[in-house]
Amino acid sequence: MRFFPQTDRIRTRRGFTLAEVLAAMALMAIVIPVAIDGMSAISRTAVLGQRKVAAMRVAERVLNEQMSLVTQGQAIPNSGNGVETDGDTSYQWTMQSEAWPQDTMTQLTVRVTFIVRGLSYQMSASTLYDPNADTPGTPSTATGVPAPAQ
Repeated sequence: MRFFPQTDRIRTRRGFTLAEVLAAMALMAIVIPVAIDGMSAISRTAVLGQRKVAAMRVAERVLNEQMSLVTQGQAIPNSGNGVETDGDTSYQWTMQSEAWPQDTMTQLTVRVTFIVRGLSYQMSASTLYDPNADTPGTPSTATGVPAPAQ
């Protein structure tokens, strides 16, 4: 019988050992769920961000509609509500008008509510206007003090 030194042996086997395969599977069992959770969180955040932007567009649209009433000389109601659609989603909004404590201005606030994955979110936008102004965007002369020359 002839013995060959170990350096002369040619390794003819190719492939992975059972230990290498099991180690790779264990690593994948840890990495894949973490990666899927990360992608899911990113997706939820992206949807929430898109809905917040759309809710602010709705709030701005409602504010602009109400302020157009002022430019037409009509009074803005003290409160109101409705539903606006932006894209394929409906947004409920409420509006409230209240006196501004510092002067004769009035604060108009629109709150838009929407639901993402079962959780309710709310965005709001506000503006100030002078209901006594002759022309919106100009100072009022109703206080007895003349408006400054422009």
